[in-house]
Amino acid sequence: MSEAVPKPRPAGDAPVSEATVVPEEAVPLIELEGVRAGYGAIEVLHGVDLALRPGSLLALLGPNGGGKSTTMRVCAGLHPVSAGELRFAGRKVNGISAQDAARLGVCSIPEGRGVFPNLTVRENLWAATGTGARLEDVEDKAYTRFPILGERRRQLAGSLSGGEQQMLALSRALGTDPAVLLLDELSMGLAPMIVSRMYETVAELVEGGLSVLVAEQFARAVLPIADTAALMLHGRVAAAGPPAEIEDRLSSDYLGG
Repeated sequence: MSEAVPKPRPAGDAPVSEATVVPEEAVPLIELEGVRAGYGAIEVLHGVDLALRPGSLLALLGPNGGGKSTTMRVCAGLHPVSAGELRFAGRKVNGISAQDAARLGVCSIPEGRGVFPNLTVRENLWAATGTGARLEDVEDKAYTRFPILGERRRQLAGSLSGGEQQMLALSRALGTDPAVLLLDELSMGLAPMIVSRMYETVAELVEGGLSVLVAEQFARAVLPIADTAALMLHGRVAAAGPPAEIEDRLSSDYLGG
């Protein structure tokens, strides 16, 4: 989906010279190189290297406390990098804000779902129109993809089931027409059947050209649809490569049920 590749400003860095520019199709949409980040004096990420290629799904796996959520927050512009480089489409963007990341096409669904519980389904979808999308178009796509949301359009989001809230969060995110989708623990609190349905939808989106970075504790939920995978332990990427190779590296403690 080359037309959707984010084109961030250099964010204070020197322009990339023509001699060093990599062909666009080979440039990761999001790349972390030696990234360190933490909270106060406590460092959580200890030199993380990751690369999300255009039109692919990268699964970031590992147990709770391994640094997955902090990595996702860094990618979304929600948490600063203390060392190393965060790059969007080949440009260093250390210090980018969440608002600027969103303008460049990076959309995040945080851990624990991201809906406004006191707003109706329709009002939640209306929140996606801030990027210029028409509410009618956002609703049409949402209700076509998840018909149950059409039936619940006047219902408060907080009264929906966990699966329905996740469908709504995903629909609202897609309403912004993102280039990159960041999903943090999509399966959290959901029944296995709902998890399978959600990841089927994600797979369809990737087939359509969307680039997706998924942080997931339960590897079996996402590995079947991933293009690449990375195992994260203690704030470091312990292994990265094809899903089959990473699955072989996972112990039963990290595979999940």
